[in-house]
Amino acid sequence: MLEAKGLMVFYENMLALNNVHIRCEEHQIVGIFGANSAGKSTLMYTLSGIIEDIRKKEQMAGGERITVLGEISYMGMNIIDLKPSMRARKGLVLCPERRRIFKESTVLENLLIGGYLASSSQAKATLEYVFNVFPALAKLKKRIGGFLSGGEQQMLAIGRALMAQPKLLLLDEPLLGLSPLMQAILIRGTREIRDQKGLTIIVTEQYARPVLPIVDHAFILENGAAVMEGTRQELMSNPDVRSAYFGV
Repeated sequence: MLEAKGLMVFYENMLALNNVHIRCEEHQIVGIFGANSAGKSTLMYTLSGIIEDIRKKEQMAGGERITVLGEISYMGMNIIDLKPSMRARKGLVLCPERRRIFKESTVLENLLIGGYLASSSQAKATLEYVFNVFPALAKLKKRIGGFLSGGEQQMLAIGRALMAQPKLLLLDEPLLGLSPLMQAILIRGTREIRDQKGLTIIVTEQYARPVLPIVDHAFILENGAAVMEGTRQELMSNPDVRSAYFGV
């Protein structure tokens, strides 16, 4: 489904990603775990192509120079030079860190904005599905996004990403700052989305323990490099990994 080889990202002279190799098979949930500044968001920006928009904006503003090297194979095609909009049209969709919903728009408006790539029948069916997998949103259709709780905003962000008809969904730290109860709701929803919609999902988190029960395979990032990989059972059997990322 997706394989990244030799990914290198430089912010001026700082190395943000260092020869990263990851892969994700179809219908898998793959975890990317690492501490703050390990390179998780940079990796997600690079896979989704958003890094290209950031690079161009920095270039136009005379800011830091961003360099991206390597290969990203998605459904048999090297997309490293493909625009983020074209990646989204091919089903590679990012749900970014810290939600980034449209806070002045309602829940329903946010979802409909996310469905700009969908046909009217797809948008209608997906909208019904979002309200089914996240019933709390169904009661908040007319609520302004900025008045939602953090957990409700995260449900909305994932729902908006689903409206874009993804084949591979990138979730960047979806549990950040949320209560254990809300984390459990979102984890359950993520597993249901994979099982019911047949999607492939890559999810990043600083702490692996809440996500561990649903991942098929995982990678550990440290200082921009993928230093370890394995199934959840293999990672849990490593005492150093358990202590640093699982809290046990």
